[in-house]
Amino acid sequence: MRLKGIIFDLDGTLGNTLPVCFAAYRSAFAQFLGRTYTDREITALFGPSEEGIIQKLVPHQWQACLQTYLGIYEQVHARYAVPFPGLEDALRLLRQRGVVLAVVTGKGTHSAAISLRYLDLAGYFDIVETGSASGAIKPRSIRKVLAKWQVPPHEVAYVGDTAYDLKAALEAHVIPLGAAWAATAEVNSLKALAPLAVFDRVEDFMRWIDHNL
Repeated sequence: MRLKGIIFDLDGTLGNTLPVCFAAYRSAFAQFLGRTYTDREITALFGPSEEGIIQKLVPHQWQACLQTYLGIYEQVHARYAVPFPGLEDALRLLRQRGVVLAVVTGKGTHSAAISLRYLDLAGYFDIVETGSASGAIKPRSIRKVLAKWQVPPHEVAYVGDTAYDLKAALEAHVIPLGAAWAATAEVNSLKALAPLAVFDRVEDFMRWIDHNL
């Protein structure tokens, strides 16, 4: 197999950042809505970027709520989230093999920048496409990356930890790869979509890179 590019999801794929999202949403919503949201309730809101989620739930104070969210997000990130062990080695190996790399995430521009800065991974990626306040747009974002790279879909893979990630890959006609190394990964849902591979550990992903690229 010869891949020219690999695109990565961010939350739960590059770093263990979902708990940071949960903590920031929970705190901001407690302040502005007066109730505590569970992780499951927060996950159910995903699709739009933070801007879209907060605009919907806190329409009259969304800008203040968003700034509160981002402030808490950065505070928690600084003391908590790191790249998954071995992930940076995998990115380095891919670059050594001549594979170009990008990020396509549903996160907003500001939170994605915070995460990539604290994970210290920004330098590996040629392109970062973030989410939309209007809703989930990953297939469109993947196609934008393909257009910028001028590479056909069958020479690019998308790595993600959720069923939606793999469905987005299939819709954009790129090769789906499942990242199941996070505790929050939807392992059964990933395997049900029959991607090219599902990796339970980053070490398995490294081995696949070494054997196939």
